[in-house]
Amino acid sequence: MDVKKQPGRVMGHQVSREDMELINRLAKTALAPEQVYTFAVRLCDNEVDRDWERFDTGALTALSRLFIGKSGIFDHNWSAEGQTARIYRTELCRESGLTAAGEPCCYLKGYAYMLRSEKNSDLIQEIEGGIKKEVSIGCSVSRSVCSICGQTGCAHQRGQSYDGRLCYFTLQEPTDAYEWSFVAVPAQRKAGVIKAFSQEEGDSLRSLLAASPAALRQLEALEREAGMGRAYLAGLRKEVVRLAGLADESLDLKIFAGIAEKLEEPELLELKRSCSQRLDALYPPAPQLRPKAALPRAEEDGAFLI
Repeated sequence: MDVKKQPGRVMGHQVSREDMELINRLAKTALAPEQVYTFAVRLCDNEVDRDWERFDTGALTALSRLFIGKSGIFDHNWSAEGQTARIYRTELCRESGLTAAGEPCCYLKGYAYMLRSEKNSDLIQEIEGGIKKEVSIGCSVSRSVCSICGQTGCAHQRGQSYDGRLCYFTLQEPTDAYEWSFVAVPAQRKAGVIKAFSQEEGDSLRSLLAASPAALRQLEALEREAGMGRAYLAGLRKEVVRLAGLADESLDLKIFAGIAEKLEEPELLELKRSCSQRLDALYPPAPQLRPKAALPRAEEDGAFLI
């Protein structure tokens, strides 16, 4: 995420009385304007990022509430020693143009404060000088929807094209915001984001296991198995929806597919069994051979007549 700036300098932010009221809601002791340094940051936007993921506008709106009071740290290192700033206000900002998903561009802007102390003086200078500017956020979401099929947990590969359509996943329904961090390379091109346990945390885990090739191989095997499991569940859900549509033509398959997305393997297998039984009852299989007694004598022996 980029620190907001005007040409040639970090964007200045004059501390108002309203700002100080919001800041002092978070402070244990009332602070004066000369005691704080404030700046604005671009937390995240709704464009497709380097991980082929994006937030929708509803998710950004939810995050604007969740990020109030969250700490600013370094490199997503969850340590109290790294706490340097805190967000006291957020704002959803509109931009011109459309995203790759066809939505009007918008981003979440956060206003942060830190104490003007000897400890923070170097960091303040680095922010003012444009050295510290990339920031990413840590949060969790409850849904990740594929741009190709509109489902979660499907077999489509992000970043790939299917019949000319780019595959990416839209992150929806945020459940929590953890922190925001100064980083070197954010995931979003204009912001940067770490979303729940996903690729970023997997990369961090790989770096921790780099010294143990056996553990790293085990992690990779587990990831492959997890991918196969997701593909299996996606196929099972599609098969259940197909069978349900055949068994009941009046069924709204779009609604039923949404219900199937929330089911796990035991429920899906039971639905598949039930739909298959109903289909067998509606369309019993025709016998391939007629009973011998039903054959006329001439037809029965005809093959042997010369």
